[in-house]
Amino acid sequence: MAEYTPMIKQYLTIKADYPDAFLFFRLGDFYEMFFEDAINASGELEITLTSRDGGSEDRIPMCGVPHHAARGYIEQLVERGYKVAICEQTEDPKQAKGVVRREVVQLITPGTMMEGKGLQDKENNFLAALTYFENKSFGIAFNDLTTGESLVTLLGNHIDEVISEIYLNGVKEVVVASTLDESVKKKLIERCNVTISIEDETTIPANFQKLMEHLEQDSLVVIFGRLLNYLQKTQKRSLDHLQPVQSYNVNQFMKIDLHSKRNLELTETIRSKGKKGSLLWLLDSTMTAMGGRLLKQWIDRPLINKNEINNRLDMVETLINQFFERQELRELLKEVYDLERLAGRVAFGNVNARDLIQLKKSLLQVPIIQKVILGIEHQYAASLSNKLDGCDSLMTLLEQAIEENPPLSIKDGGIIKDGFNETLDQYRDASRNGKTWIAALEKQERERTGIKTLKIGYNRVFGYFIEVTRANIHLLPEGLYERKQTLSNAERYITPELKEKESLILEAQEKIIELEYNIFADIRETVKKYISRLQDLAKIISELDVLQCFATVSEERHYSKPTFTNGDIFIKDGRHPVVEKVMNAQEYVPNDCVMNDTRNMLLITGPNMSGKSTYMRQLALTTILAQVGCFVPAAEAELPIFDQVFTRIGAADDLISGQSTFMVEMLEAKNAIVNATERSLVLFDEIGRGTSTYDGMALAQAIIEYIHDNIGAKTLFSTHYHELTILDQELMSLNNIHVSAIEDNGKVVFLHKIKEGAADKSYGIHVAELSELPSSLIARAREILERLEHNSKTMSAPEQKQTNNSVQANAQLSFFEVAQPKLIKEDTPGIPKKDKQILDAIKSLDLLDMTPLDAMNKLYEIQKRLKP
Repeated sequence: MAEYTPMIKQYLTIKADYPDAFLFFRLGDFYEMFFEDAINASGELEITLTSRDGGSEDRIPMCGVPHHAARGYIEQLVERGYKVAICEQTEDPKQAKGVVRREVVQLITPGTMMEGKGLQDKENNFLAALTYFENKSFGIAFNDLTTGESLVTLLGNHIDEVISEIYLNGVKEVVVASTLDESVKKKLIERCNVTISIEDETTIPANFQKLMEHLEQDSLVVIFGRLLNYLQKTQKRSLDHLQPVQSYNVNQFMKIDLHSKRNLELTETIRSKGKKGSLLWLLDSTMTAMGGRLLKQWIDRPLINKNEINNRLDMVETLINQFFERQELRELLKEVYDLERLAGRVAFGNVNARDLIQLKKSLLQVPIIQKVILGIEHQYAASLSNKLDGCDSLMTLLEQAIEENPPLSIKDGGIIKDGFNETLDQYRDASRNGKTWIAALEKQERERTGIKTLKIGYNRVFGYFIEVTRANIHLLPEGLYERKQTLSNAERYITPELKEKESLILEAQEKIIELEYNIFADIRETVKKYISRLQDLAKIISELDVLQCFATVSEERHYSKPTFTNGDIFIKDGRHPVVEKVMNAQEYVPNDCVMNDTRNMLLITGPNMSGKSTYMRQLALTTILAQVGCFVPAAEAELPIFDQVFTRIGAADDLISGQSTFMVEMLEAKNAIVNATERSLVLFDEIGRGTSTYDGMALAQAIIEYIHDNIGAKTLFSTHYHELTILDQELMSLNNIHVSAIEDNGKVVFLHKIKEGAADKSYGIHVAELSELPSSLIARAREILERLEHNSKTMSAPEQKQTNNSVQANAQLSFFEVAQPKLIKEDTPGIPKKDKQILDAIKSLDLLDMTPLDAMNKLYEIQKRLKP
């Protein structure tokens, strides 16, 4: 670096410590970037790329942004997955010898954003840290820096479990050890679209030991230690708002893997990736940001403990019955701001006076909320009321100290009330009276000189002055006025008396701003002492908010309270909650669902668009609603408590992202088959559609039989393979049901009603006709269908059954048995040696343990070898 200027050398030295971040290097009123940072940032931010002399032969690429507008640019970069290191001047330039000292004061990353448009009020912004242990298990920790929430858990040795947890929490950044296998990092990036960061230190600093003293396993401490060290090194400031780490076991909740969560559209829709149209959108009648975040957490992790579920349901029932108390509670919650994130801003040191006013207004509601909750006749309500802590002394401090409508800046004054600080009041009196004295002096001088246009003014360069036009200068008394400034048509003067008063007024104004800032800083430090109490208060407020939300939605949508069984399902007039809301409720056709030991699997047939998928989804959503503690969309509902939900519904797969429809079908089927228990709910929609008819039918039948014979999970299986409907004669717990439709003048009419037995036909051509395909094409399809049906009828029933049994037997063997591949011998007659090697390679592949993209790449390699 000898050829560079001292400033550029300083830049390069600092940049070396942050190679994977954009370095915002403070120069005066700008943050500048150089070299590759400048080139990349100019493209990402669409700002001008320029250059400067850095001491070398070639000019250095440079771009910059004004420091007062930097936040917007930083947000853009972080939202795109980049990191930004903020490098500030840490030395007064006037006292510096040589280059002004500069240091990175904060590293802003996707997982550590504290404010900005990228943060959603009702969503957490979790950072994750992943640790792999020698016993072949993963551990993962989460932290939301904006709220201080921290979670930690131990998982198995399969990366899919990790990916599911990361997806569940909406993580944008994962911290890992530098030694973590590159294949794991690659999967995290490809499947979760996260930023990877490195941290090897796991030792817990002494001042954070209390956060983890309740953790029973040392491994949990190590997992969180990695995350905590990363936070300390990147944020370089107080983390007083971090809450005690909560450990959890994924088996404590209903498991919903990422595919099922996506298929059921729990928190976002498949098509738009937005909230509208999801279960979260339907349920969200929360009044606070904290309640909104907790609602999402509850939906992500339904309970499996019957007592905990019933506690919530009983409270919801009470709130439904006590309408007026619930409505009053909703109105009060409107006035409660985001206590968790306010506490985080206090700890971070970026809280302003307006934030403290929001805090005060929130605390003012607590005694009233407490009074309302005491009027709700339920033991759970009483326990919540007893936990409400209004932090009365803090509320009083804020009421006495902070102006009701303070400015946004905390460095311009005007934020502390009169009467709070005696010294401040004295300065203010001097300032205010001094200005009054100035006005009186102006009047006095006009009368003494007879100059009606004489005025007293002020500017920052010359201070206070008496201004007289040239035409009136001769009227001024001699010896009293001292000339200060000459203008084109006037002269400005000063008097000893005015000069003395000026000194007093200006000193008072300067002291006021400095003292106000110091007072505010002291108040902020006082508020820090209440952070843990504010966070506890936020938890209670959030819980109340979600429970009133459940009650409000349940009453408005006419939901009923579910009861729980040991395994049977009885739902009367069940509805799909989201579809019902989008449609006119009077138009929605409700359906029953009955399942028990002799009716453990339902095989659903019926035409496309008739409502098979809707029927399946509504059962899953009903069980999830019940287990989060909400009433359900049905006239009556008796349900088991499910440990897991598995789904394969919909066809939203994309070859561009390396996922073929059929491969994803098989992977999701495998996930359910390997992990489901007799206490699980399995929903399969049109399994086998992505391959040939016989292959698909064989696989579908083999899957049905395997679940029936080996798992015993409650299963809904929809299909267009009508040949499978004969399985009810062989499988004791399988029953046929269908979605009814009728023909009216050659047109299909969907009744959307579930009935017993198999559908009589698929109505596929009728549905195609509804899409307005050419009439000649429809006519031709009917001719072909008639010929195929005729050929099918000529085959005897025993022949059909023998064919089906043969296909299904082979499918069962290949799909479920794990065997060593049988290699072709080198001397097998009739097969070239090159072809034998390729066939051996194909047989050796374990397709169900490969990602779709890996499978496609392998197929491509084999194809290249086969080409001449």
